[in-house]
Amino acid sequence: MNDASILLVDDELSILELMRTVLRKEGFVHIDAVRSAEEALDACAAKTYHLIVLDVMMPGRSGIEIAPFLRQLTDAPILFLTARISDFDKLSGFAVGGDDYITKPFNPMEVVARIRSQLRRYMATAIHHSAGLGKSSGNVGTVYDYGRFQVHEEAGELIVNGQSVACPALVFQLLLYLCKHPNRVFGKSELYEKVWGEDALNDDNTVMVHIHRIRERIEEDLSRPKFIVNVRGMGYKLVNKPGQG
Repeated sequence: MNDASILLVDDELSILELMRTVLRKEGFVHIDAVRSAEEALDACAAKTYHLIVLDVMMPGRSGIEIAPFLRQLTDAPILFLTARISDFDKLSGFAVGGDDYITKPFNPMEVVARIRSQLRRYMATAIHHSAGLGKSSGNVGTVYDYGRFQVHEEAGELIVNGQSVACPALVFQLLLYLCKHPNRVFGKSELYEKVWGEDALNDDNTVMVHIHRIRERIEEDLSRPKFIVNVRGMGYKLVNKPGQG
């Protein structure tokens, strides 16, 4: 895990130096730091990162503004740093592709702990995804066909209306898990534990955001989802036939 490449993005030089120092003391060696949204985009276009720590409030474009563009370049976890603490701001960060959220002022060791947690999930899922693990015996090459979209388990590919659609590893794993259990209702905590492999604790928002990312790819109308439906007070389910949720 300490071989992971980390990008720090913050316009405050003191925060960059603090985080870089703490991360190095914790054994991380591949750390880059930039001070603007434009530099962050350039860095991600030129190099592969395993995690990004992204400040929200920066001169010029904010972290919230550039997150969707970063998502086009990488599926690495994005950990937002910000002084804004409202639930709306937090959900806005998740909605544009963030994976975690730390408010300023912060304990540097808490950030390191969050980084380790995100890296553990990301790398474990990436290994699982690339190795084609999790297949049932005899199901090599299984394709889950839902008409409008197909999930190719072994190839790790999502096809929507005949076109291959880019799908980050954790989004794909969540969709694959739902495809393997159609018409079954799952609570957020259960999905988190099954897909992320950890106790849910307070990570309900993570599942909600990843469900939204799946819907963006497979649904015709996000305001009226037909495949992944909410079951009030219980959770989500993937229905075999749209309209039967």
